Amino acid sequence: MNRLALFPVTVTIERDSLFLAGHSLASLADGHLTPLYVYDRATLDLAVAEYQSALRAYYPGESHITYAGKAFLCKAIAAWTQTHDLMIDCTGEGEIGIAVAGGVPREKILVHGVNKSLADLKSAFRNAGTIVVDNLSELERIRTQVDRDAGTHVHTYTGTQVNRFTRAQVSLWLRFTPGLAVKTHHTHTQTGQHDSKFGMTRDEILEAAKFCQENNLPLKGIHFHQGSNFRDPEPLIPAIDMALDIAKEIGFNGAWHFCPGGGWGVAYHEDELPNPPIESYVRGIAEAVVEGCQSRGLNLPVLHLEPGRSLVARAGVAIYRVGAIKQRGDKIWILTDGGMADNPRFALYGARYSCLPVAGLNREINAKVSIAGPYCESGDVVIEDLPMPELKEGELIAIPVAGAYHLSMSSNYNGARRPEVLLLEEGKAEVMLRRETVDDLLRRDP
Repeated sequence: MNRLALFPVTVTIERDSLFLAGHSLASLADGHLTPLYVYDRATLDLAVAEYQSALRAYYPGESHITYAGKAFLCKAIAAWTQTHDLMIDCTGEGEIGIAVAGGVPREKILVHGVNKSLADLKSAFRNAGTIVVDNLSELERIRTQVDRDAGTHVHTYTGTQVNRFTRAQVSLWLRFTPGLAVKTHHTHTQTGQHDSKFGMTRDEILEAAKFCQENNLPLKGIHFHQGSNFRDPEPLIPAIDMALDIAKEIGFNGAWHFCPGGGWGVAYHEDELPNPPIESYVRGIAEAVVEGCQSRGLNLPVLHLEPGRSLVARAGVAIYRVGAIKQRGDKIWILTDGGMADNPRFALYGARYSCLPVAGLNREINAKVSIAGPYCESGDVVIEDLPMPELKEGELIAIPVAGAYHLSMSSNYNGARRPEVLLLEEGKAEVMLRRETVDDLLRRDP
């Protein structure tokens, strides 16, 4: 059992306590309170470097890495993406606004969404370089908005005439539903199957492409996504072939863009170690795209990968404080100050986690415990039946692989206030998100 391998790459044990990037987790928790989330900058940087190295090795054409805003997004993370020249995908007006505030330029913002509102589309036209079109109705709304916003208008503040929108400002990609899902631990993390709510069928894609041609809309690429947190790239190959067949039928020439999604997995529990190698994922995709284009006489596209959790999950650690311990028959409940309000993944789809005590790591593991939060739901559980040493009230525990889909799906259930979030580097702990207060909860009330 090697739980330490789940933690960020800078983890060390000093004086029988956990440290990250030279920072004592116990001291951070004492100074910033709990629940507390910390992100390790070195782990974020290493994941990007692995993707970039693999793309250079296996894909001869131009390529880009796209950070998934839905995994975790704030201004500091948006700014970090630009230190690596990443694109960032945003679902809707809110995520677009965060990306823009974090300094992400138009050409680096890509917009997703299965039912984009008019406000979402207007924000995309103003701020994004690419819109991934999910359905034919959306395409009609885009055409209407393009025609309405074309030309010039008088700027409200300066009185000068400026361009409102031109077709050259935003590229359109079409989202394809291949009818093939990847193997994940739960159906809620699959997206590519026939009955998925995402994307368009082959016939709908061809109809959308014809619509773009007839209306002079800037169709530039194809996108698909099959699922999240998978470990085998093989199921991607037939979907890539289907998408390349469509690309040939559409008749892409010159520079065009192709994205076979993302969702490469990470280990959340010691039973899942080692982490699936990023290199095998990138190599499988790159070779399939190169061979597929050669056999169809297609120009190599600009290849885009959306790594999602595999860029950010391992970088994050959640720190909770034990408040009470209960034994009910053979079951031991460790009740903490964090739970489904900051991490709903167990409640949503039974995600597995592991953890370590922040201090006293040399103690004997002598029982199985279940770790739950303070909220009024039986589903407010984070970990079930995990071997642990005997814990005491007031102790701190650290849950690794907490960087993706925790805070972005967090809530104010039971009046919970979202936790403070720190970005750690050697000698530096930057507050990325401050802790919410009761005043924050009341701010929306009229």
